Amino acid sequence: MGKAKKRSLHLGINDRFSKLSREEAVKSVVDMLNNGDNEAYHLITLFGLTAEEILEAGASYENVVGIGSILQ
Repeated sequence: MGKAKKRSLHLGINDRFSKLSREEAVKSVVDMLNNGDNEAYHLITLFGLTAEEILEAGASYENVVGIGSILQ
């Protein structure tokens, strides 16, 4: 199954986001990490985000190192 279908199915189940671009996903992940929300892991793996992208978007180094095992 392609990434677009996975995103569509995931968004249909979660209903948290209606449409989500990669840039919006990175911003959402940063906000979720700062708030301690575990849903960030799902977005990271769904979009295949890298540590560099998350750090450039403003996440703290400690948060990114803490989730290093799921990052590419």
